[in-house]
Amino acid sequence: MDINSIAPYTDRQQEMSTISSPTLFSIFTVSAIALFAGYAKRKSLRPLSYPPGPKGLPFLGSIFEINASEPWLTFTRWAQTHGDLVYCTLFGRPFLIIQTTDVAKALLEQRSTVYSDRPPVKVHKDVGSEFNSALLRYGEKWRLHRRLFHQSFRADAAQDYLPTQLRKARQLLIGIYNSPDRYQRQIELYASGVIMSAVYDYETIPNDDPLVLAAERAIDVFVKVAGPSTAALLEAFPFLLKLPAWFPGATLKRMAIQAKSNLHEMMDVPFRYARDRVMSSVSGRCMVSESLKRFPESNTEGFQVALKSSSATAFIAGVETTASTLIIFVLAMMRYPEVQERAQKEIDAVIGTHRLPNFDDRSSLSYIDAVLRETLRWHPVFPLCLPHYTTKSDVYEGKYIPEGCVVLANVWAMSRDEVKYPNPTEFIPERFIDQDGQLNNDSVALAFGFGRRVCVARHFADASVWMAIVHLLAVFKFMKPLDENGVEMDPNPEWSTGVVSHPLELKCRVVPRIPGMDADKLMEMTQCSD
Repeated sequence: MDINSIAPYTDRQQEMSTISSPTLFSIFTVSAIALFAGYAKRKSLRPLSYPPGPKGLPFLGSIFEINASEPWLTFTRWAQTHGDLVYCTLFGRPFLIIQTTDVAKALLEQRSTVYSDRPPVKVHKDVGSEFNSALLRYGEKWRLHRRLFHQSFRADAAQDYLPTQLRKARQLLIGIYNSPDRYQRQIELYASGVIMSAVYDYETIPNDDPLVLAAERAIDVFVKVAGPSTAALLEAFPFLLKLPAWFPGATLKRMAIQAKSNLHEMMDVPFRYARDRVMSSVSGRCMVSESLKRFPESNTEGFQVALKSSSATAFIAGVETTASTLIIFVLAMMRYPEVQERAQKEIDAVIGTHRLPNFDDRSSLSYIDAVLRETLRWHPVFPLCLPHYTTKSDVYEGKYIPEGCVVLANVWAMSRDEVKYPNPTEFIPERFIDQDGQLNNDSVALAFGFGRRVCVARHFADASVWMAIVHLLAVFKFMKPLDENGVEMDPNPEWSTGVVSHPLELKCRVVPRIPGMDADKLMEMTQCSD
């Protein structure tokens, strides 16, 4: 759910049908004239050519060439024709698609002063998403948010959350054992439980936790009104959000009002809970408590708004990425039972079946780490990084990149690099193991972004996913579902569209694999530390 502003590459024909033809024609005509004039002026000022790419149509650009549900597939196909750096326009806005890690590092990291901004998006304030740290423009506000994240989730600070991640992973086992048909929901609850504890020192209750449900409602409405296709419409025709809510057909306006209200509730309620616990001197370690204690400016209104906003961002991003990665892992285990078997043999050899894993075992479980890395590579949760934005014009290998260009790192294409990852569509954890049986140097860093916008909480996220994976493999076997005749069915789920990509509903047979396992034995194992 991290929310994206790369709206303009979606199919908008159906959405635009609500606007009258004369009005639409007038808008397109005026826009086309203005854009052509601007294009002619820019062209006269630049002696170099743009990077190669599809030609596109006037004003509309390449919008009709792009797969609206999975644009990264279109961009990857373009790489075969146009190369590592592809330029196009979408509704008059210049876009640059980076297709390889080498180019991503050269631009987003080595020239980060030019490529660290985010595109301006008019609708954020209308729908209540202007708080989102991941979408902030590059500047002082973003730097403050970054400081807050860094203090709580940098590599050494992330170690403080290991006991919580261990405890939540064991709760996950009990939840799945009691409700194997709802394993996907249990994974979501694990993800939300870990992040709510780390950010707010809030202990979620199983199933229907009120704060988790409120957050899920907020995200659900927000995605509907600010998802890529709807956001594209609102960016081109912002007057749709200026209509009165009672106006016939003003559905988007009403949804925006609801989204803004829900998001503010999601931000305010858990933050007040955490702040009150700090004031009462009963708070444990969490992002809110540590920030209020350590920053000298913590009593100022601006700081409190920034902390509340960055905390809500941490929840949104943490839940979506962790849960999505784990569901993709389950899909891989069903499709590649030989990988699951090898991973479980490693666990049995190192740990046995008399106890559950802990973080001290990680250095001895290299294949489990390889499975985690391959999960990140095989189907990236973020096939496209959140968009970067050029603050001034640039030249790369003789090609002109304009100021105000939206820059997308195509992680999907990078994960399909056949030189680096032979047979890229196959799930092969062995690609991360060297000849000595140790992990190689490829940590799949591409999954966490590039440059100054790289995910600060990647160490925390890595630990959350690893602990869940090793516990799930230690206790359960994930098998393909059966049809009405008892025959195994190959899992072929539908995938979410938008910023985050994951299976929407993934049926799976989850069965205990330890002989003699029952509820009492599992409970006993979860309560033992060694």
